[in-house]
Amino acid sequence: MHPSLKSFIGMVALVALVVIYSLVAITVATYRLAESPWYVHLAFFGISGILWVVPGMFIVKWMVRPPEDGEAK
Repeated sequence: MHPSLKSFIGMVALVALVVIYSLVAITVATYRLAESPWYVHLAFFGISGILWVVPGMFIVKWMVRPPEDGEAK
């Protein structure tokens, strides 16, 4: 796969990941943490704010991986 196409697909995947992940995190917080104290909110948003990096890291690793022998350069 051509590197610029790979970068474009990765960029679109990262944006989609962030949008979908944030909507899910906000929905969970709205329905599950409505009556929780402030420190529970802080912990939830702190953890969920960092947790999206894990799948994002795999997308970025895929984007920057050099082409294999059988792929177009």
